[in-house]
Amino acid sequence: MSLEIGDPAPRHTLPDTDGEPHAVGDADGAPATVVVFTCNHCPYALAWHERLMDAARDYGPQSVRFYAVNSNDAERYPRDSYEAMQQRVAGEEWTMPYLHDADQEAARAYGARTTPDVFVFDAAGALAYRGAPDGNYGDDSQQAAWLREALDDLLAGREVARPETEPVGCSVKWKQ
Repeated sequence: MSLEIGDPAPRHTLPDTDGEPHAVGDADGAPATVVVFTCNHCPYALAWHERLMDAARDYGPQSVRFYAVNSNDAERYPRDSYEAMQQRVAGEEWTMPYLHDADQEAARAYGARTTPDVFVFDAAGALAYRGAPDGNYGDDSQQAAWLREALDDLLAGREVARPETEPVGCSVKWKQ
């Protein structure tokens, strides 16, 4: 399954690295919600990490919600375990909750394919953008431009000009 532009956000309650539950997919008054499927080991996810954190820092004051979700199989990829997530957050500055999707149900419901895979929902909870943060994981100067464009359009009350791009990254590591 994969979400199409205009589809409602799937709802899941996932724990962050402190064990606190977050209701992902619940618009609850936010003008936009960003859900990024990511992980600890993928070089693409790591390359885009700071750009995504910067976007969360920049758009947070406008009440945009950001969630990072790790759905990878921790048995085959121990660097993506819940414990490794906790250690990473403790050692870095995170501007969004890092959520654990242990049963992979959120990733399946969203149709996440890569790490990262970015989903942006409007105030009504409808998918408005899906894809890569920007056009080049190796170019820090791009600053998650595609994500920012989508958020700027939503916050200005416009339809998202570029609603879809191809997500680029490592495949989600599904349980076997």
